[in-house]
Amino acid sequence: MRRRSPVPIIVAAVAVGAVLVAALVIRLNADDDGLPPDIGVVDHVVDGDTIDIVIGGREERVRLIGINTPEIAHDDEPAECFGPEAAAFTSEQLPEGTQVRLERDVVGRDDYGRLLAYVYRRHDDVFLNEVIVAAGLARPLTIPPNDTFAGRFIAAATAADAAGTGLWAACAG
Repeated sequence: MRRRSPVPIIVAAVAVGAVLVAALVIRLNADDDGLPPDIGVVDHVVDGDTIDIVIGGREERVRLIGINTPEIAHDDEPAECFGPEAAAFTSEQLPEGTQVRLERDVVGRDDYGRLLAYVYRRHDDVFLNEVIVAAGLARPLTIPPNDTFAGRFIAAATAADAAGTGLWAACAG
């Protein structure tokens, strides 16, 4: 009787192991809800240009790249002109539970530890950074090297200013 070679069994075991490792890697690259690593869920809108999301099973504060909305009231400081309106607009655009896709640029975090990102609503791919500027609720804020869409934000702000939209009509300076 011929003795069988263990090679086919070893090859099969290695193949099964490789499939299991690949599945684990895919799972580790998705968050706890099985979402891709660039997709988060809005937990809270902080103000017009900052949101809290859950991504990869953890909460992250995200600062929208390239725009600057007026500040809302906090601590003992009053709100800036159109700050509450900008925050309300962002809240309307990104209600709690909304899935968002983050697109990063060169620098990943700011000095406060916030993620820096271009934010898109996942269900319709609306580019929130640009929409907020176009609505007259933010000014462009270009901080190289995160300047991929600076031209688009400047164009949107120029159009909003020319139309007297939002803060461009209501706020001096």
